[in-house]
Amino acid sequence: MRLDKYLANKGLGSRKEVKKYIEEENVYINGLLVTKANKEINPEKDKLVLKNKDKISKDYLYLMMNKPSGFICQTKSLSKKTVIDLLPKDLQKKDLSPAGRLDLDTEGLVILTNDGLFLQKIISPSSTIYKKYYARVDKAMEEADIKKFEEGIYIKEENYKCLAAKLEIISPKECYVYIREGKYHQVKRMLKACGKKVLYLKRLAIGKVYLDKNLKSGSYRKLSDEEIYLLKKDFD
Repeated sequence: MRLDKYLANKGLGSRKEVKKYIEEENVYINGLLVTKANKEINPEKDKLVLKNKDKISKDYLYLMMNKPSGFICQTKSLSKKTVIDLLPKDLQKKDLSPAGRLDLDTEGLVILTNDGLFLQKIISPSSTIYKKYYARVDKAMEEADIKKFEEGIYIKEENYKCLAAKLEIISPKECYVYIREGKYHQVKRMLKACGKKVLYLKRLAIGKVYLDKNLKSGSYRKLSDEEIYLLKKDFD
């Protein structure tokens, strides 16, 4: 793993802050000074010594965005518009990253932050934080579909069984889906395995933090202290 990524994921600072910190001769690996942020390390074997940690700013930002269709959850792209492009220029310079991804045509809640540890806790495969989605499909949902989700949907194309999830039917062709994972097209593929095609998909919540109903599509706001607390509480 790259040194700057490892330190950012540990919550030392944003990738940009960590890079500067490394270049200013504050990191030693196995007794040797390291000044290259892209240095590859083995966290389980290498011994890191960090000096002057107070030099790194802890001026973290936590934003909630209502992502519109047509934007991807990446920081940069040569061919498509990203969620970062929806932010004003001053915030685009804050080294923000989306905590998990939504498909190009999927709308709803995206959390953006430059807190590496916070980011990692949400997207980690071991995360226990459920994400809630609203889906509209082409065929009527059945009670049998609920049991399939509870048992873990099998994705034939990848020979992969999803973790147990929850399906809540709210009308014949509308449902809420609750998942802990975030694999490629996961909600769409889980519903496809039940014989349904997703016509519309929107993420409504991450953990106990719900998309602000007053937040217009493409808009953002800062997370409140209470919302940050609720997410961090789920990390434990």
